[in-house]
Amino acid sequence: MRLGVLDVGSNTVHLLVVDAHEGAPPVPMAADKTVLRLMRYITPEGAISDEGVAAVLTSVQHAADVAEQHNIDELLPFATSALREATNGPELLDRVERETGVALQVLSGEDEARLTFLAVRRWYGWSAGNILLFDIGGGSLEIAAGGSEFPEVALSLPLGAGRSTIGFLHHDPPLPEEVSALRKHAASVLRDAIGAFAHLPAPHHIVGSSKAIRSLARLAGSTSDGVGAADRLRLGRSELDDWVPRLARIPAEARPALPGITADRTFQIVAGGIVLGAAMAAFGAAELEVSPWALREGVILRYLDRLR
Repeated sequence: MRLGVLDVGSNTVHLLVVDAHEGAPPVPMAADKTVLRLMRYITPEGAISDEGVAAVLTSVQHAADVAEQHNIDELLPFATSALREATNGPELLDRVERETGVALQVLSGEDEARLTFLAVRRWYGWSAGNILLFDIGGGSLEIAAGGSEFPEVALSLPLGAGRSTIGFLHHDPPLPEEVSALRKHAASVLRDAIGAFAHLPAPHHIVGSSKAIRSLARLAGSTSDGVGAADRLRLGRSELDDWVPRLARIPAEARPALPGITADRTFQIVAGGIVLGAAMAAFGAAELEVSPWALREGVILRYLDRLR
């Protein structure tokens, strides 16, 4: 069957069209993405501004039109932290459904962590043993760990790359004191969270997913032989810590000239690198592997499992 996964996130509205059936990996057939950067539309009262509401409606309608062009059998639309936390989120969701016909399912932070973990587990397989997962979105950082398809611990922390940029990095390029303040804040939030993982065995694999982590790994990481034909992308903490200060000295408009840094992530890649470095330090991770599969693939896999 042909499925469309519509991800209304804090940074982009992303449609992924796949051909999928039980017992096989979903095969990407088309993709469409609109850069939203929804966190910039959050008012001091915690609502999405009128301009942001209009941007969401336009982006979702565009994605719905593209999905219709690809003759999908089922659309799986969901929204994450920005709409989940906005004070006018319920009203906006009703308006999206009324005006575009798309009924967005709002995922909790724990849902995001669990679904991403499912995708990573299926990608790496049972031989990967215990997995520790980091996933950085625009609004939140998800951390999950366990030895099965369902993590034993799954947390969502308010350390997304977009949220952290708006909250701490007020200049372009950011000032050294702003970078330092974000690093201290991230370390503090993570310090309060790591106790939930203390009873778990040491992970056999530490994995990162999300576009921000893939971008950082293409910039500062390395490759090694994978199980199949594709190479496996890795990112060391020392290499990340070496690159983040350099990224922070480069204006956002110039960062896409670097390997792996795309225009849709250029404004928040510094914050993403700071948060990822703090997370790796908190958990004692010297290196992580980068999963090609993340939340959207997890949504597809859960849907197929439920059909079965």
